[in-house]
Amino acid sequence: MGDNMTSVTEFILLGFPLGPRIQMLLFGLFSLFYVFTLLGNGVILGLISLDSRLHTPMYFFLSHLAIVDMAYACSTVPQMLVNLLSPAKPISFAGCITQTFLFLTFAVTECLLLVVMSYDRYVAICHPLRYSVIMSWRVCIMLVVTSWTIAVLLSLVHLVLLLPLPFCIAQKIDHFFCEIMAVLKLACADTHINETMVLAGAISVLVGPLSSIIISYMCILCAILRLQSAEGQRKAISTCSSHLCVVGLFYGTAITMYVGPRYGKPKEQKKYLLLFHSLFNPMLNPLIYTLKNSEVKNAMKRVLGIERVL
Repeated sequence: MGDNMTSVTEFILLGFPLGPRIQMLLFGLFSLFYVFTLLGNGVILGLISLDSRLHTPMYFFLSHLAIVDMAYACSTVPQMLVNLLSPAKPISFAGCITQTFLFLTFAVTECLLLVVMSYDRYVAICHPLRYSVIMSWRVCIMLVVTSWTIAVLLSLVHLVLLLPLPFCIAQKIDHFFCEIMAVLKLACADTHINETMVLAGAISVLVGPLSSIIISYMCILCAILRLQSAEGQRKAISTCSSHLCVVGLFYGTAITMYVGPRYGKPKEQKKYLLLFHSLFNPMLNPLIYTLKNSEVKNAMKRVLGIERVL
């Protein structure tokens, strides 16, 4: 066994086993998507900071979701683009472990922020008279800080379990970034504890939070049906539908990858599903909130109007 192990200093990401022309086409396409992701989420952040009408808890959480989406894409897409241009170019061991840690941190933070946002909508619709008291700025900041803290701590647990593992000489990762399950497959040691912790962590940040989101929206639906004003119903449904679209996209792909059957055996389809999860989800989120949220669209019109005057 000693002859088959070495002090690994770098890995090679296999990425997409396609021809050079297809890879160049994907490079251009993914670069475009990456720019749209940064631009779209940047616009959301800009609108929230510039328009005082959006200085509310709901948009405070949305601004943090935009930050996470940008960081989420930045942790994986640049390396993927490098691999498309230079498939044989390795990534250092430290860089790979850092990428794994950042991806886990941002993914868990987004999970928890989506729960926080659903709670905010629950309070706004089911307890409107007590909303300003329950969702004070102190509570909002505490919820965001708690989400980031839990994400960092959970990612550190996986990192501490991953670092002591010995790795084989065959250091090719069958993925387009250092996804934790793909990295574990290269370890020349028993990874049962690591895989169990990944599954337990996925259940704790996916299944549990998703259940609470579903319960929140069941209560919200009952409250919406009791509203007398058709305009109030329309506004509540418009706001909540945007969040539900984001929740469905994020949790649907994440649960399929990490909680579904044979989660520990990466398949080609799951690799492409993770591509959608890490590249397209962050790009679609600002589009969903912009197209389906009248307040964001009105804020954009006001900001563009100010720019024309200037």
